[in-house]
Amino acid sequence: MIERVINKDSLLAIIIRSSFQNDGIEFFTPAEFSQQLAYMNRPAGYKISPHIHNKIAREVFYTQEVLFIKSGKMRVDFYDDNRASIDSRILQEGDIILLASGGHGFEMLEQTEIIEVKQGPFAGEQDKTRFEAKRTED
Repeated sequence: MIERVINKDSLLAIIIRSSFQNDGIEFFTPAEFSQQLAYMNRPAGYKISPHIHNKIAREVFYTQEVLFIKSGKMRVDFYDDNRASIDSRILQEGDIILLASGGHGFEMLEQTEIIEVKQGPFAGEQDKTRFEAKRTED
């Protein structure tokens, strides 16, 4: 199952639930995203030709990150660019989320292990602006 969290015309996140399954390859992100996310399901014996990736200059303005929930359970809170609460989703073991735009915060509902992938180089605290959480249920 694939979920898209949208605010007005802006895609905030793509969630790939652990139950998702398909044949072949499926890209979930548009070509212009700086972080590409795809799913592959290939049979035994299928081959991907050896290859290298060419050095290409790219310009990235915003960090997009992918989180793999290795174990546990967490809530993701979504915010628009004005820091207004938009929505929340629960993620659990095996779920994957691409955080594409807007703001987000997290609360661990259980002990949770997460693997994060995002663009580099790491810019430290210059990469984000923190703010007080105000969820619609608060």
